[in-house]
Amino acid sequence: MDTEDLSSFSGLSSPDPADAAPDTGSAGRSLADLAGELEKHYESLQSSPHTIIRLRQALRLFIAYLEDHHNITTADAITLEHVHAFQAHLSQRFTVKGLPWKPASINTVIKAVRPFLDYLHELGFITRNLARHLQYVREPHLLPHSVLTHAQVRQLMRKIDIGTSTGVMDRAAIELLYSSGIRVGELEGLALSDVDLEHGVARVIGKGKKERFVPIGKTALKWLTSYIRGVRPYMLRGENTNAVFVNADGKPLRQDRIRSRIHEYAAGLELAIPVTPHTFRRSCTSEMIKGNANLYHVKQLLGHKSFETLNHYAKLDITDLRKTHERCHPREREEPSSG
Repeated sequence: MDTEDLSSFSGLSSPDPADAAPDTGSAGRSLADLAGELEKHYESLQSSPHTIIRLRQALRLFIAYLEDHHNITTADAITLEHVHAFQAHLSQRFTVKGLPWKPASINTVIKAVRPFLDYLHELGFITRNLARHLQYVREPHLLPHSVLTHAQVRQLMRKIDIGTSTGVMDRAAIELLYSSGIRVGELEGLALSDVDLEHGVARVIGKGKKERFVPIGKTALKWLTSYIRGVRPYMLRGENTNAVFVNADGKPLRQDRIRSRIHEYAAGLELAIPVTPHTFRRSCTSEMIKGNANLYHVKQLLGHKSFETLNHYAKLDITDLRKTHERCHPREREEPSSG
């Protein structure tokens, strides 16, 4: 947890006390045991494995801090002062490269610890609700990073060896990421029954297990059809899986493998940004907004709850907007002397 590889949790909220484990022990229950119970609760809610991992990492950090700095191992010993001290501790943490933690990384930890404190309060292990005293850090509204131009995307695509079955699969996967803006986790979970090749539509399960339908562009559809009908059957090698994307051994393709393949294709292109699967989601969003797409439609495509994120993407095009304004606004076309 010393590295800044954390991202926001999805679907985390305080558990319903009615669903929680009954208080069968003393107030001095081990924090590690209680954290394990909370983790099982989120597993019962079918939270994604990556959400569970981030929850586990954040709570381990919190528990280790309490033990190392305050000699606390049980829930009943936690006080408001400890919560405030932990907040200060997060603001003073550094990455392995010696850089301060970003606000997003701090908030990721807080987003896990707050439900944990709620959990302890609801079960009666702590007498005060301390969660509200652990405050989120304000995150600066920065422009989205890691966005490729369409020309750069095409350049990367040309590096894929489509003379191999794995290459065709990679091309289909990356084309789908770029065309539909889906998350890599959504790509990983895509089943054959979720894809309608005839109508060019895919059903994806996003954050919070929310279902949405996304269009598959004609280029992505061409590659996806070629892969599913002409390549995938030979890659299965007797395996029985409904996953759309599979490894060379016929087993479902995992996120880490997708990431490593994209990293390999981006290597040597001398791009100024790191390229990940999420890069294609951002690039899709940027190109849609540049094309004057309705922001509501883009929000629906990406599965966002609000327009806030899209506003950041819109800022990317201020230069183009200024040029358009100068070209089209009547006052901009007037001579300075005309008054």
